Amino acid sequence: MSTDGDVLVRVEGVEKHFPVKKGVFFQHEVGRVRAVDGVDLEIRQGETLGIVGESGCGKSTLARCIAGLLPVTAGQVSFEDEPISGLSRSGMRPFRRQIQMIFQDPYGSLNPRRRVGSIIGDPFDIHRLAAGAERKRRVQELMELVGLRPEHYNRFPSEFSGGQRQRIGIARALALRPKLVVCDEPVSALDVSIQAQIVNLLADLQAELGITYVFIAHDLSVVRHVSTRVGVMYLGKIVEMAEGERLYTRPQHPYSAALLSAGSVADPDEAARRERIILTGDVPSPIAPPPACRFHPRCPKAQHICTTTEPPLEVKPGEPADHVTACHFPVRPGERLGQTGLGAEPPPPSTGEPTAESGGEGGTA
Repeated sequence: MSTDGDVLVRVEGVEKHFPVKKGVFFQHEVGRVRAVDGVDLEIRQGETLGIVGESGCGKSTLARCIAGLLPVTAGQVSFEDEPISGLSRSGMRPFRRQIQMIFQDPYGSLNPRRRVGSIIGDPFDIHRLAAGAERKRRVQELMELVGLRPEHYNRFPSEFSGGQRQRIGIARALALRPKLVVCDEPVSALDVSIQAQIVNLLADLQAELGITYVFIAHDLSVVRHVSTRVGVMYLGKIVEMAEGERLYTRPQHPYSAALLSAGSVADPDEAARRERIILTGDVPSPIAPPPACRFHPRCPKAQHICTTTEPPLEVKPGEPADHVTACHFPVRPGERLGQTGLGAEPPPPSTGEPTAESGGEGGTA
């Protein structure tokens, strides 16, 4: 991994497992949901790192682990080279000023019984940074910064629309001028007409304040628009990460290619020309994920080695250093993914090892 000084956050081997218990009076653990299961990544100062994947892949859990809202089961999250995983509430307090979060639901994340000025001003009270008239002045400045009218300081959340409520959440997150803001699907609960306004607001704030974003979303077009780099998650693991435009135009992991093929396209002619990759089967249970490559039961390129050896997340030959993929048989440029893997008849010839002819690592240059 990079050791550059511009790395703001390092995530090393992070796991987050949730116990599954059985019984009414005498509960005992019968399994564990492996929501995040060994993730390594770096977040650089001033960038927007997008995380995409199907519902249940662990992207929101990963976001909460990065923000320190969930304790990790294993691994370490470091902020500016300072480990923050496992810190007590008092030990985490200085980092709370630098790491903030914008939540998905603009209705559920705001207390309906409190006035907007009080909600946005909470960080100033908690960290004892401002009180009285100074606190009110700062809150109204924040409201104006995010496009709200300062004179609405004393209104309740119910008097605002969904888009305005999300602006309130953004103002609250920016109150302490954090270096990192984790955005957990911040526009998915909003009307399409409002989504662009919020995305543009976040981009303007990043340019003005130098904020670093982790942007979690299931809308691929939104992630493409806002992200510097994009990571693709599947069943608790990062399977591919690359510079945003490169991942969208030249995905290497079969799952990434399938995910992108399912995205909506505004141009009907382009939509008609594009190949749709239909994956067979359902997403396996995170309680008992498949061995080795977790995508192999659904992968059109899967071969025997995919069931026995987990592919490392690495740079493939001929690819830039910031494009890493966890796949034995990455997608070649121009390749059409048919149902040619383990589930197809007849099975493809294979010696059990990746080769240039079979689309392995030697064939991606």
